[in-house]
Amino acid sequence: MGRGDPQIQFIHLVRLSWDLKSLGVCTSLVLPVTGPPVLEVFSGRRSRVRITAVRRDRGWFFVWRPWWARLWRPGRSVWADADNVADIIATAASA
Repeated sequence: MGRGDPQIQFIHLVRLSWDLKSLGVCTSLVLPVTGPPVLEVFSGRRSRVRITAVRRDRGWFFVWRPWWARLWRPGRSVWADADNVADIIATAASA
């Protein structure tokens, strides 16, 4: 189990960003100099969740937590190839 290849993480996040765009959700892909790429999902003008793509034993997952709970609340995850992944994350971002 590990984070995985940053280029593959990027590809998964771009696909998710496009799917969220089709639902009317604003996103921003962040490519830090060090660390994995991150997809920020916005509600209004505020970043609501930060999503990373993580490789686990059974495949790729998107992992996120609300912006206000970064240190103390456990993250949530969904399989990256799930049919309704964009709907799940859009709902989480609006909560």
